[in-house]
Amino acid sequence: MLSRESLVQKSLEINLFFQRIMKEHLLLIETHLPCVETGYIMEANILKKSFEELLSETVILANGMISEEAINSKEIVTDYTLPAEEITSQLTGASINTRITEAELALTARPNHDCTDWFEDTICNLNMRSRNLLRDVIAFKKKLLSLILECKLALMLYPDMLDHLIEEAELYMEILEGLINRELPTRTICEELNFWNHIMGEHAEFIDGMLDPTEKELKAVAEAFAERFEKLLKECIDDANNKIIKKSLETTKEIRDYKMAATEGILECEIRSIIPPILADHVLREANHYIRILRNKKC
Repeated sequence: MLSRESLVQKSLEINLFFQRIMKEHLLLIETHLPCVETGYIMEANILKKSFEELLSETVILANGMISEEAINSKEIVTDYTLPAEEITSQLTGASINTRITEAELALTARPNHDCTDWFEDTICNLNMRSRNLLRDVIAFKKKLLSLILECKLALMLYPDMLDHLIEEAELYMEILEGLINRELPTRTICEELNFWNHIMGEHAEFIDGMLDPTEKELKAVAEAFAERFEKLLKECIDDANNKIIKKSLETTKEIRDYKMAATEGILECEIRSIIPPILADHVLREANHYIRILRNKKC
């Protein structure tokens, strides 16, 4: 069972990371639905704004209550998040609350914070409200995927990408359910590595598929990353060891650097692609998050 201090800190850090991820998933859906689908566009926008409201609240609660490690990991926001949001909003016309990002960039850590009964209760309530909203988001994503697979709806994202967004939401749900019970999910190291190595490999595949055909060198690197992560999945079937953790960390650091360079290139309009700037920054933050997980793993 998590102590009060651990529960508060882990809850805030998890929600800071995943609430942003969820609201960006909804932004992608909102901006990649055809204009005739006004009902689903509105539903995505409402859910996005609901997660923005939760994230705005979480940022206020988190200031001075999270670890320096979480802030320095760049999994919450990066130096590219704000310009990526601004450009994405300009290009799509979608609303993005950039004030949240500005507040996140100003977050500070205080390792020896005091947790009152009231603050613990507030965080527990936040976890439950996040879970309740997340249920609606997962149901919405699954409804869209079902309609797409039945050829009843068009979405300008790969069906596999939408399935990918569902998998990440379900992981968040698993973690929230654990936190509500004052514990963390009991996944084995291999299960956790396989989940994130699968996610990193799919990122590489999506990047390859969304780069312009003329970007042959960048596409070749993305394809190579996909193959490397697939190999890591095959190597970690039943039990993880320090060698697998080390190889996963090295490969994820490399794809992180690739994603960082790609984000810079997209923001500076130097790369031909159909990758929205916020998606480039989004997958960069997920790599940063996985790197922090791997750095804390020991067999």
